Amino acid sequence: MAALIHQRLGSGSGSGRGRAVVRGLGHNDGVPRHRVIPSPIGPLTLVVDGGAVTHLLMGDTGNREVGERDDALLPRAAEQLGEYFAGERSTFDLPLAPSGDDFKQRVWALLREIPYGETRSYGDLARALGDVGLSQAVGTANARNPIAIVVPCHRVIGSDGSLTGYAGGLERKRFLLSLEDTEEQRAARLF
Repeated sequence: MAALIHQRLGSGSGSGRGRAVVRGLGHNDGVPRHRVIPSPIGPLTLVVDGGAVTHLLMGDTGNREVGERDDALLPRAAEQLGEYFAGERSTFDLPLAPSGDDFKQRVWALLREIPYGETRSYGDLARALGDVGLSQAVGTANARNPIAIVVPCHRVIGSDGSLTGYAGGLERKRFLLSLEDTEEQRAARLF
């Protein structure tokens, strides 16, 4: 299993790097469990395995195996998501264990470094990886991010500033970006 990551998102200083943690979110028996959390963008399915969040899925989970439902599971995660949607939280403090190859892990680590209220292009992320030619591969890894919102793939936009594809749908992406706007950004949009 991927190393646990202690998540801190965009404090504005860009210092939100992941680090290994020992503590988890309860059940650490290796059996996945999930909880459905209501949100302004529809139901979110939070999946934990081995004491860490492995998925945060939007809408219907389809045929995806999410384990036994346990709505008492992950109270801290549900509380933090509620605070995020209320505009009261810009960082998450949760152990994460997204599953993916080394390249995806590197891209997801870069996503976690994008500060709250800011965006980056696929090209920006590719340059940070050392090769602007990786833009499409970055887009693919971004689209396969299993922990939406907490690993903020919604903060990645096209090089021209356009909203590009989003696994959760462009309306959700627009909502999340608007939620993170500053008062100044909102006012500028009105004129």
